[in-house]
Amino acid sequence: MSGKVSKANTFISGPLFVPLIKFAMPVLGALILQSLYGAVDLWVVGQYGVKADISAVSTGAQFIMMITNVIIGLAVGTSVLIGQNIGAGRRDLAGDILAAGIKLFAVCALLVMIIIPIAAPAICGILNSPEEAFPKAVSYMRICGLGGIFIVSYNLLSSLFKGMGDSKTPLMAVSIAAVLNIGGDIAFVKSLGMGASGAALATVISQGISVLICIFIIRKRGLPFEFSADKLKSRQMHNIKRSVRLGAPIALQSLLVNISFLVLTSIINDIGLTESSGLGVAEKLCAFIMLLPSAFAQSMSAVVSQNIGAGRKDRANRALRMGIASALTISVFVGYLAFFHGQLLAGIFTHDASVKAAAADYLKAYAIDCLFTSFLFNFIGYFNGCGYTLFTMLQGIIGAFCVRIPVSILMKSIQPVSLFRIGLATPCATLVQIIFCIAALIIKNRKSRDPISR
Repeated sequence: MSGKVSKANTFISGPLFVPLIKFAMPVLGALILQSLYGAVDLWVVGQYGVKADISAVSTGAQFIMMITNVIIGLAVGTSVLIGQNIGAGRRDLAGDILAAGIKLFAVCALLVMIIIPIAAPAICGILNSPEEAFPKAVSYMRICGLGGIFIVSYNLLSSLFKGMGDSKTPLMAVSIAAVLNIGGDIAFVKSLGMGASGAALATVISQGISVLICIFIIRKRGLPFEFSADKLKSRQMHNIKRSVRLGAPIALQSLLVNISFLVLTSIINDIGLTESSGLGVAEKLCAFIMLLPSAFAQSMSAVVSQNIGAGRKDRANRALRMGIASALTISVFVGYLAFFHGQLLAGIFTHDASVKAAAADYLKAYAIDCLFTSFLFNFIGYFNGCGYTLFTMLQGIIGAFCVRIPVSILMKSIQPVSLFRIGLATPCATLVQIIFCIAALIIKNRKSRDPISR
């Protein structure tokens, strides 16, 4: 790629709201399509499989999503450093950051491909996977684990594009892969009767295709900085440490937060197969409910990192306010649908009346959380863009282990057991995290001595 240099999109001058929205919409589209991987898996097994397949895909997909979120968190370090160097005009250093990222994520991919297939039975046991669904969940995890190189590669490439201010390329790649995933699900699950294993196989193949598309686009367009194989030959330990120092707190936070959700899954799995299946359906719907705040969080990180690199703290604070207002406006409507029309939404994935009722009960709690995350996710994106990833880790851990797990255990002890009450643990944790973020923002602005940001 040496000698072929393209132009990066920057956010450090001119209007801010329109570029923020234009960047966020493709991110949202890509997140929707990525969520369709798991949603289509669940829909197809719900239509052509048995209840045990639904539970298996639910349990297996949630664990794989945890691993994916850890990789995404680690990739934040690479994305932020690339964005800050582009914003500061140090494009010669951006190539070194990318080389360091490739080496780091090659090791991550190897670990995923070795550990998950071996540990899958133990993981399913810890998660209290129902007996009927246990072997199917193990098979789902093993297939996805062996395809871990594609999970890792896609998220590294996605972080690269976002650091360059390009959110459209990941959308294009994942759009093609999503269509192929649908075809694969129908072929493996419906036609060949492979159940949960077929759904996992379709997901892995489609993710591999999305990686190939991204690589092809990079080779055709080039990068907004010099990059060659020579950079990969150098040690790059300094840049690897910088990326890890920024990304590791986010990855650790993501891991621990997802563990808290897995604990919640284990609690509900222990109640029975119907509740486990209902949780699986609800979680797939929740993945879509949370997409808008997630899109603004990723966009906020990209916009803020470039402006911090350019010394424009005032524009970074303006972006935060705009992101919260935009996300909250739409989240009100989405939350309304989840709270009052949960059974209708659950009917997309299953015809079982008991499963739909259980899913709708759990969704009411997530409808409340949808409003809260409009604030929290934008705060997280803002602090990540500023490089304050240690703080985002700490507030996430506090929410997960000091609030979400204790509240969910408490709610399960109240009879009769209600998935809505157990689900309330999530918005309770989010509210506590918002309070921490507001306090941190006030302290940061006072220390900055910047009258605009104050």
